[in-house]
Amino acid sequence: MTPQRGFTLIEVMVALAIVAVTLAAGTRAAGSLIDNAERFDQVLAAHWCADNQLTNLRLARVLPGIGEADFSCDQLGRTYAGKVTTRPMANPNLRQVDASISDAAGHPLLTLTTVLARY
Repeated sequence: MTPQRGFTLIEVMVALAIVAVTLAAGTRAAGSLIDNAERFDQVLAAHWCADNQLTNLRLARVLPGIGEADFSCDQLGRTYAGKVTTRPMANPNLRQVDASISDAAGHPLLTLTTVLARY
């Protein structure tokens, strides 16, 4: 009788288990990359919204009043909710202005801060 060549059932099962674990890890990594790309997209659009709002305040050339104001912004087909918070500084000719942006679910995405001066 000649010896038979090939793999045993155990060897095949171990190889299949290794392939399954590798594919699961690859799928998870791909999912993480997609989530990170989506997050980057949202933060970039939110940054544009906040920067536009702060630029509008700078271009108005008026020292903003102290307090909070809400605004909304449309970027890349999405609507973002924003809040501008103006605080006094030690110098009465300066104001600290924060523009905070949230997504549609109300989760904060980013806050940009600047200092505006009386012209």
